[in-house]
This record gives sequence, structure tokens and C-alpha cells, in this order.
Amino acid sequence: MAHIKLPEGLPGIRGPMAFRPETAKPLNELAEVLLRSENSLSRGERELIATFVSSLNNCFFCQNAHGGIAQHYLQCDLQYIDSIKNDYRSSDLSDKLKTLLSIAASVQNGGKQVTTEQIEKAKSLGATDIEIHDTVLIAAAFCMFNRYVDGLGTWAPQDRNIYVERGPRRAAEGYINFDLYKQ
Repeated sequence: MAHIKLPEGLPGIRGPMAFRPETAKPLNELAEVLLRSENSLSRGERELIATFVSSLNNCFFCQNAHGGIAQHYLQCDLQYIDSIKNDYRSSDLSDKLKTLLSIAASVQNGGKQVTTEQIEKAKSLGATDIEIHDTVLIAAAFCMFNRYVDGLGTWAPQDRNIYVERGPRRAAEGYINFDLYKQ
């Protein structure tokens, strides 16, 4: 049960966004730029960063919604996404992406937890300044999004396959052009 009266039947962040469309617009614009604009990190990699941070924050809705999108882009299965959330260091991800996930985890703990050594390592593995910038901002933004979802006590479907099935549609529609009021 949500802590405030939100529109019925809209899971996760969609209920609060429908409740306050005037705040939803800039939040969705930020997500669109961070997760879908031109970037040397693929859309799948950026969705994976969002998924990873949401997992660290234990936000069920966001980690599964963005995990479904990441799964679509990366052409992988749910178990692969789960393995990265549980132990990215042992995954087959590039060393650069592992280092960026390390930076994202530090941001999730607190911005001052990011170390010069992490940044230097990321750069030595080929990470650009914009990739580092966007990793930090994705991690920071998803801490906010996760707290928005969970702080208002929103509900989320517990069947994780729903998110997998919706991933391709969310990937196609993006964050600006979808109807907040549809399930």
C-alpha cells in the first residue's frame, strides 16, 4: 500500500510520476539522456549500471524493470543479469565495465567513496571522461529514483518475467514517449 494516494494500477515509479506529471517530465528527460542518448557506452551497458545500482539499493521494481531492458539490449537471460548483480567481478564483462560498476557501487555508498585509484584504473582501461561522468550520474540518479519508488511505498509485480517481457517495449518507447497511465 502506497504511503500516499497514487493512481491505481500503476507499478513502481509510474504511480508517482502519474501523480505529479510536472516532476515526471524532467525526471524522464534525465533518464532519456543518460540511458538512451548517443554515448560510447551502449544502451545495454548503461541500463546494466542502472540495474546494478538499483540492486544495491534493494529496489525491486527498478532493478527488474531496468534489468529487463538491459537483458533486451544485451541479448542475455535473467540469470546472466542476476549473476552480474551478485558478482560482477567474476562475470565476463569487460574490465572497463567492471571498473565502471565499481565506481557506481562507490557512488551508491556515497559520492566521496569514489577514489582516485578507481578513476585512474577506469581511464587506464579506456574509459573516457564522459563514460566516467555518466556512470557517476546514472548511479546518483538511480539512488534518487530508487528512493522515490520505495520512499512512497509503491507496489511492484513480483513475477520477474513481466519485466523481461516488457523490456523490448520499454527499450523501443524510451523514457519520454511512453504513456505513464498504461500498465
